[in-house]
Amino acid sequence: MGRLGMIRSLWLTRLSKPAGERPIYRHALKAPPRRILELGVGTLARTERLLEVATSATPAADLTYVGLDRFESRAPTDPPGVSLKQAHQRLHGKARVQLVPGNIDSALARVCNHLGVFDLVVISAANDERHLSRCWFFLQRVTGPQTTVFIESASAWTVLPKSKIDEMAAKAVLSRAG
Repeated sequence: MGRLGMIRSLWLTRLSKPAGERPIYRHALKAPPRRILELGVGTLARTERLLEVATSATPAADLTYVGLDRFESRAPTDPPGVSLKQAHQRLHGKARVQLVPGNIDSALARVCNHLGVFDLVVISAANDERHLSRCWFFLQRVTGPQTTVFIESASAWTVLPKSKIDEMAAKAVLSRAG
């Protein structure tokens, strides 16, 4: 449990709200990620908890976190979130942080060739489905056989196998082709 402590890890994995996020924290405790990609950071509550769990096993200097979000360009109908400046301030020192503003599809397209493969990918349900559907091709590039991908749907988080990402990437390419 490292620096996290038994009580804090118990609270995060068994009692924290929303309950649907607990599997993410349990996974991060069991298989501490060194490289995390998050699509849709929202209010940063999940991000800060996830980085707390990850840094219990890996020093912050060795942990890479990349967060994609609309930040200031959120629509009034979007779920609440933080500004890019607030995100930088709150995440400073918790990992090597790279925040990429914009819709997740265009943001991921801009940076995916420079990112490498991640250990953990977290995809929020707050993302627009149209933008997410255009991400699969790029997500295929930043995930490998050892990558765990959590995707949120209706407040439940499930693990998405690499084969499903590859399948959705192929569909995205075919739909663009015509």
